[in-house]
Amino acid sequence: MSKRARFPTGRKWRAVAEAAGEPKTIVCNADEGEPGCFKDRVLMDHDPHGTIEGMALAAYATGSVRGFIYLRYEYPETFDILEGAIAEAEAAGLLGDGILGTDFSFRLMVRRGAGAYICGEETSLLNSLEGQHPFPRNRPPFPVTHGYENLPTVVNNVETLASAPPILLHGADWYHALGRGEHAGTKVISLSGDIARPGNYEVPIGLPLQELLHDWAGGPPPGRTVQALTMAGLSGGFLAGPDLDVTLDEPSIRSRDSFLGAGGIMVFDDSRDMIRVTRESMEFFAEESCGKCFPCRIGTQRLVERLEGKGPPTVDAWVDEVIDLNEVMKKTSACGLGQAAPLLTESLIRYFPDRIRKHVADHGGGRGAARKG
Repeated sequence: MSKRARFPTGRKWRAVAEAAGEPKTIVCNADEGEPGCFKDRVLMDHDPHGTIEGMALAAYATGSVRGFIYLRYEYPETFDILEGAIAEAEAAGLLGDGILGTDFSFRLMVRRGAGAYICGEETSLLNSLEGQHPFPRNRPPFPVTHGYENLPTVVNNVETLASAPPILLHGADWYHALGRGEHAGTKVISLSGDIARPGNYEVPIGLPLQELLHDWAGGPPPGRTVQALTMAGLSGGFLAGPDLDVTLDEPSIRSRDSFLGAGGIMVFDDSRDMIRVTRESMEFFAEESCGKCFPCRIGTQRLVERLEGKGPPTVDAWVDEVIDLNEVMKKTSACGLGQAAPLLTESLIRYFPDRIRKHVADHGGGRGAARKG
């Protein structure tokens, strides 16, 4: 699940270092359940020691003595790679007791998730790690003071932790200079869908989206144009039309009512039915809702029904009802799933009003059985 809080890593580490309570913990969120995101698996498979070293650095900075890599269950090969890399680090004296002859100790373990999308949300992940039902926790308090076992905890994603060692080696100025313009650093984008060269691309923050799509990834299939794409996997909703002329940084994308998040981008060319794409995406959210809060549990299902063809008999009434559902879910859902799912229908209304008009007309305002497609 894409993270939307944008809590700066340095501030998070400092908060844990200054928090009262022992032992402190470092958790790597390697659940990577967001559709369209597959960068963490590649980072761990090809450079597991990068993530391990980043966690050790975080532990040293915060005074933590234990760490967990919470790994997506569907990555069994990655599990074996990480276990082997941890054993290598322990044998080299880089993990365990008295690291490199100092009084610093840090033990690291891999724990596999249970295949629930909601565990990408950090407090649900922590509950799962403790053996509890993976419901999101009410906040405050936050994990930096009340995390794993109600003690100070850092939760970072794979990419953040893997970035720490080269930043320490080369310096903050070096990392800042990797971005475009006034933007700092890089971001790994998982690009998939109707695109010539799908894959993972490490891009400078601030790179124009069109440059990534056409110059780096070869553009859509021959004879096709890009109709829309998702941001942050599915969690950022769609971008389309003139809003495709954004740069890959949070300020630019948030100005279009979306966000970069985990960096998954799925491309849909002009052969795709965006009602069907939205419905299938909303079905995923409805299936993965943990059920703790009724705005998400019921709201996602109601939005699926509207996208199936059920609902008010006129376009204006259909749109008004969907907007109401969107707003209630965004304002009252307990975690990011219920707050992000409405961005799909919100952006569908914004970019594809003609398709919605045809959808409502074709289904007679919900009379009779809903038709798929």
